[in-house]
Amino acid sequence: MSSPVAIHPVVHAVTERIRKRSQALRSAYLEGLDRLAARIRGADRMGCANVAHAFAAMPAQDRLRVVAQKAPNIGVVTAYNDMLSAHQPYEGYPACIRDEARQRGAIAQVAGGVPAMCDGITQGQPGMELSLFSRDTIAMSTAVALSHDVFDAALLLGVCDKIVPGLLIGALHFGHLPCVFVPAGPMSSGLPNKDKARVREQAAQGLVGREALLASESQAYHGPGTCTFYGTANSNQMLLEAMGLHVPGSAFIHPHDGLREQLTRQAVRQVLDLVRGGPRFTPIGRLVDERAIVNAMAALLATGGSTNHLIHWVAVARSAGLVIDWTDFAELSAVVPLLARVYPNGSADVNQFQQAGGPGFVLRELLDAGLMHADVMTVDAGGLAAYTRVPALDAASARLTWWALPSAPGDDSVVRRVGQPFSPSGGLRLLQGRLGRAVIKVSAVPQDRQVIEAPASVFDSQEALLAAFQVGELERDVVAVVRFQGPAANGMPELHKLTPPLAVLQNRGFRVALVTDGRMSGASGKVPAAIHVTPEALGGGPLARLRDGDVVRLDALSGTLEVLVPDDEWARRVPAQRPEHLAADSAHGLGRDLFAGLRRNVRSAEEGAVTWL
Repeated sequence: MSSPVAIHPVVHAVTERIRKRSQALRSAYLEGLDRLAARIRGADRMGCANVAHAFAAMPAQDRLRVVAQKAPNIGVVTAYNDMLSAHQPYEGYPACIRDEARQRGAIAQVAGGVPAMCDGITQGQPGMELSLFSRDTIAMSTAVALSHDVFDAALLLGVCDKIVPGLLIGALHFGHLPCVFVPAGPMSSGLPNKDKARVREQAAQGLVGREALLASESQAYHGPGTCTFYGTANSNQMLLEAMGLHVPGSAFIHPHDGLREQLTRQAVRQVLDLVRGGPRFTPIGRLVDERAIVNAMAALLATGGSTNHLIHWVAVARSAGLVIDWTDFAELSAVVPLLARVYPNGSADVNQFQQAGGPGFVLRELLDAGLMHADVMTVDAGGLAAYTRVPALDAASARLTWWALPSAPGDDSVVRRVGQPFSPSGGLRLLQGRLGRAVIKVSAVPQDRQVIEAPASVFDSQEALLAAFQVGELERDVVAVVRFQGPAANGMPELHKLTPPLAVLQNRGFRVALVTDGRMSGASGKVPAAIHVTPEALGGGPLARLRDGDVVRLDALSGTLEVLVPDDEWARRVPAQRPEHLAADSAHGLGRDLFAGLRRNVRSAEEGAVTWL
């Protein structure tokens, strides 16, 4: 990386606005953090019965270390399960972590597990209505795991959509602890994503049957590791690199690569450097400041990452005493260029992204352009500059080393330099107007599809839209509106099953868009979609006033979302109510009853859909 450059004035202005807006909240957060960090260590602070319970299952030698020799104790919080490909590799991590900790004069305990659900499995199913709320459930589970309060640091093992934000939110509520995230990596490349998408669209038209569709999907999702498209899971990994919470360059190393174990062992070494009494005590609550949050936002925009993070990172920031909103994202998006094209924003998968330069290349470009803060704390002693290099095993010593990336990308169809971006602005934009505030992912939307004006077809569920498509009712220019999908209505499910039929309509030459107060998958893109519409329809938001045939204008270029209805008529309209059968369906069955309290208490999407304020 070249010498430090002045921070871009817009990046500086947004950061300062966040700092000033958050001053009182952040000061209170740091005061509480410092109070907890100043206590004597748990094994010395607690009663003898408490200590005995905490270490009863340990080997005697480890008990001696932690109690008498005052060895650091690392709490491990894991999302391991052997059903989900992304988390199955974590099965052997605790043994590796314990071994490395002992070699370093420390101990490690699995403090607890957190649930990890897969949106790919629950997509279009009732379980999807638990998905968004699983994030806060994971945060609470992280808090339960760490509540035993005997730990000097934590390692957080998780990868996918809600798991990383949930772990991070939970960790920030224990902000006095140093923490390092430990990824597991992506699966090897399978069926190319464009081929998978083509088969899905064929299935939506009835051109291929279930057998062909299942064969296609099984070739795409075929082994341990994260899915290889650049959805929410892999966006998580990009953002953690940008925030300096990983071992540098560890995001996209395969689970089966020998390098992976060495990176996991390095995570143990790094977190021990960060403990109180270590060479550089760094609690996670100090590390995650307004500059780190802005860095994550810039990395998201530069890579055209998942729209879900316009919800999740608002909640993450709030957990560190920081307040951000979609206007902050929008202003950054205007100056942060799009530097990566990874499916669904291009044809490459994350393995090709890694080969072309990956996170390190993008972060180096942003830093060199003054579009990220270089003067931040990270879990690596080298600061954020360390994250512009790639890890490798030295052939002679079999030890970890890091190499500088070439100045040119390995493949300029996948990553670009700041001076030759795919787009001069970021991949996500804010829309606002009479229909509320919404976000749109434009990085995969063709330029001639970024303005859509057409009559609305209004649906109260995604099933109703799919049924209308099947009988040919949408064979025209149309803005499909799916409402009553917000956090308070039914947990804000992803509506990714709508992508294939809407793509089919677009491919037939119709001008098509989606408007919803629900979410779309991080893998969605080429159909223009105004999502996360706030306020949501359930509370009388603007989508509840829409009627079939109203002309809706979605303009991603000007950042507007309007309905072309006379003001007096719009004002007279009484908001529609959610049909009773849909309300009943979302309230009961398959665990949804247990989340009723979260639906009642949840904040808006722009407030992070948090349930704990």
